[in-house]
Amino acid sequence: MNTSNPIIVVLGASTDQFFMIRTAQEMGYSVLALDMNPDAAGKEVADAFAAISTKDIPQITDYLDTLIADGAHIAGVTTMGSDIPDAVVAIATHLGTPSISSESAAISIDKLRMKKCFLEQGIPIPWFKEIGSYDELAQIISERGYDLVIKPNDRSGSRGVFRLNASCDCQDLFQKAQDFSFSKRVLVEAFLPGLQISTETLMIDGKGYTPGFADRNYDDMECFLPQIMENGGWVPSILKDDDKQAVKDLVERSSLALGITNGVTKGDVVMAPDGPAMIEMAARLSGGDFSAGLVPMGTGINYIQTVIELATGQVPDISGFEPEFDIAVANRYFFPQAGRLIRIEGVDEVLSWDWVKKLEFWYEIGDEVPAALSHAHRFGVFMVTAPDRNVLSERVAKVYDTISILTEPV
Repeated sequence: MNTSNPIIVVLGASTDQFFMIRTAQEMGYSVLALDMNPDAAGKEVADAFAAISTKDIPQITDYLDTLIADGAHIAGVTTMGSDIPDAVVAIATHLGTPSISSESAAISIDKLRMKKCFLEQGIPIPWFKEIGSYDELAQIISERGYDLVIKPNDRSGSRGVFRLNASCDCQDLFQKAQDFSFSKRVLVEAFLPGLQISTETLMIDGKGYTPGFADRNYDDMECFLPQIMENGGWVPSILKDDDKQAVKDLVERSSLALGITNGVTKGDVVMAPDGPAMIEMAARLSGGDFSAGLVPMGTGINYIQTVIELATGQVPDISGFEPEFDIAVANRYFFPQAGRLIRIEGVDEVLSWDWVKKLEFWYEIGDEVPAALSHAHRFGVFMVTAPDRNVLSERVAKVYDTISILTEPV
């Protein structure tokens, strides 16, 4: 690692962090990536790597102190795709570099605290309640019906999130949600119908800028029920300008309600019949292809630069939030039948189409493919571009029709 350059510490070194690592390097930083996996893919991309768990704060700070004692200049710490704002804050506080507050980080990873905070601040949210037993859930179902979602209080990536219906084994689903929770706390909330939107907002001196704005794709949700699974997204949104602005105003208000005036927030918003409502908000960047693919491919905006500027105490250049172009982009995932992978067909044909910008599989022939129970079980991904949403839909379907993933029962 070139220690003559300022160093940015990136927590995590999976493919989720590639775009951030490369962006920081383009900005003139040397990147130190930390990950508990000694064979993490980012090991070969970062300037330096250490096999340390991103949750082991004492080991991280000791390691960084050693580097500083040897003359290294660490300019800041950040992450992408990992829901660990508390770790980022703890390390930044130790280093004396900018971050959100520890209180904001703590609220953002505790869904019940977050929703109570939103309720107190007048942020529109679905009805919710903490439940400690199946009996409590059964009572709520008898009073409100089955238009409900249960989820663990402190997990991400759709783990343990279920939409209830009359054919569900609700006692089993409650137990699964509780098992997924680190704290064994479960909440139930009303399911609000409407288009769901993913946002990423840069809060700068108390003002929100939302260059990350994508429609979430739940077209295949029936295939996954009772598990709630998003399958990629669309850019640009189909919302009208007034509705887009209402969403942007909501995520700014929500960010301020969490006490975040300088930093990044990730919003999950639903355009409910009465207007936009906040489902959840995280104090981090998304993983997957949102800020690293959909937004830069669709608009030319790379706001990861701004996140790094905030983490290193620079004055952000907000002029970079203006779109350079407007291209329709979608990403989708593969969810084949569980079993042992035999072969994948159609890859060469799909890669020959110039509008296919990404095609990746995360399993190899002979691997055992698990049943898709959360985003962690996605088999692979593709990204396509088009001049408009209609052509984009046709191209998404064409990829799915061409790729064949064959498995056999184990």
